[in-house]
This record gives sequence, structure tokens and C-alpha cells, in this order.
Amino acid sequence: MVKIADIALGEFPLLLAPMEDVSDPPFRAVCKDQGVDLMYTEFISSEGLIRDARKSVQKLDIYDYERPIGIQIFGDKIETMREAAAIAETADPELIDINYGCPVKKVACKGAGAGILLDLPKMQRMTAEIVKQVDKPVTVKTRLGWDDDSIKIVEVAKRLQDVGIKALTIHGRTRKQMYKGEANWDFIAEVKNDPEIEIPIFGNGDVDSPEKAMEYRNKYGVDGIMIGRASIGNPWIFKEIKHFLKTGENLPEPDLAERVKVVLKHLAFSIEWKGEKIGINEMKRHYSNYFRGIQNFKIYRTRLVTSNNYSEVMDILNEVANTYQGDLIPV
Repeated sequence: MVKIADIALGEFPLLLAPMEDVSDPPFRAVCKDQGVDLMYTEFISSEGLIRDARKSVQKLDIYDYERPIGIQIFGDKIETMREAAAIAETADPELIDINYGCPVKKVACKGAGAGILLDLPKMQRMTAEIVKQVDKPVTVKTRLGWDDDSIKIVEVAKRLQDVGIKALTIHGRTRKQMYKGEANWDFIAEVKNDPEIEIPIFGNGDVDSPEKAMEYRNKYGVDGIMIGRASIGNPWIFKEIKHFLKTGENLPEPDLAERVKVVLKHLAFSIEWKGEKIGINEMKRHYSNYFRGIQNFKIYRTRLVTSNNYSEVMDILNEVANTYQGDLIPV
């Protein structure tokens, strides 16, 4: 049984990665339906939280059916991160997560996210302050290093464990790689297999199929896997991986009826959470992903992304289901 502090997550937990403009409550709702074991909010700016910025504060919204859930924060100032962690804790998540992995320029080049990997003493001090500030367990998500010449992930893990984090997720790329090339899980395994490491180690990067999940579990020995981009438009991946790990067999791909059902739930929750206008608009980024692999879908996509009326969107989605009747083509 894998545990983060006292939070039991099962024998080989699957985690939903924090993804900006993706892992909001509506998307988390459909992933939870498909068996994900632990989810994280979108990453939240510490500066935004302490300034009470509406967008940042709204990201603190969590719901009981999502549990266990972690709130992830990022920033470059120790005092600001400490204050933000205290604010995040008031939303009553199961844990607080620190983002030491975001590679985007506006974050990393200011010393936040993966940028802090260039200053390990500061990273350790910041983490220690957050651990002291909150009562909830603290976890971290990070990358291997800034670039190939600065990979010190075993040292990073030991420093973070020493100041009290309860689990570590490692994305197997450097900041310089961004999301290009292959993730290097050998370094993740090196952390997991170090005899001084006692906290759970979760791997992240390139797991996009049940077969790969089993391969990486067996080869690298991680305690669980965090899935990000492979879940976009494909929340079924969590259920599919669990079934494959248990039986060695693949579940059939979701048919059109199932896809439309999940999209409708996602859409309804999006409207409930942000109102009809914003909810419909923000859902538009998801349609192509949900219906990836459907022949001649472009005409429907165009109608979906240009419609701002809930009833009209419902009619289009039902038309998709009735027209194709589950007839998918390989991607």
C-alpha cells in the first residue's frame, strides 16, 4: 500500500498531473470517474493568492468527490510561498504540492518552477518554510535539472526529504528539454533505488498507454505514475491502465456514445463552475481531443467551437453520436 503520510492511495496509484488550463474541477470530475487515485489543481501563483487575485483564488475550488486532492503552488519568493501555502491550506485539500518543475519562460526564468533547480539551497529553505507553515503533508513535483549538465536529482530528493516532504514526483526531462525528446526514467529509478530515500517516488513523462505503464512500473520500480498530457481528451486512460495492470488485457476503446456522455458531463460541470458563457467557451479547447480519430470530424468541430449556445452544443454532440454510431478510425 502506497501512502503519502496517512493518505492511502492503493498498491500502484495513478496521479493526474497539474496542468494549466486543463486540470480544473470539470476535467478532474471526469478523470475521477475513470479511476484516478490522486489529483492536483492547476498550479496556482503564490503572488496571485496573497493578492487575492480572482483567477488564482478560484483555482482553490475543490469538491468532496475529488478527494484525495492536492493544491499546487509556485513562486520564487520564500515568504510569499509560505503565505500562499497557508492560504491554500484553508481550502482543506489533503496535501500541499510545490511546483519546482514548470519549464515555461515566464515562470522558470524568474526563479520559480524549474528555475529553482539552479539554486538548491534556496529550494531547500523554501520547502522547509512551507513544511513548517502548514499541517497538511507537503509534496513536490520537479524535473531532473535545468539542463543535462546540472542534473542533481538524487541530491534534490535527499534535500527535500530531509526538510520533511512526504512524496516526490519527478518528470524525466530537464527544463531545457521543455516537452521535447524522450523522458529519461533512468534518473527517476536512481532516486527510487537510493537506500536513503524513504518517501514515495512517482514517475512522470511519456506514459501514454497501458502497456507503457506496466513496462515503466516493472522496469523502474516507481511507487506510482503521474499522467499529464496523455489524459487530455482521454480520461479513460486511468481505467485502461488499471485494467491492464490487473488482467494483462486491453479494454475496448470508448465508443461515440461513451465519448459524448463524458463530454456532456465535462461541459455541464464547466457551465456550473464558471457560468454558461465562460463554461462553453473554455470547453472549446477540449473537443478535438475528445473526438480525436473520428473521420470527417472537422465540420462538427467548427460548429462546436463557433457555438455559444448550450442547447445548440447539445444538439451538435447528439448529432455526432447518432451520425457515427461509434465508428472510429485509427489515429
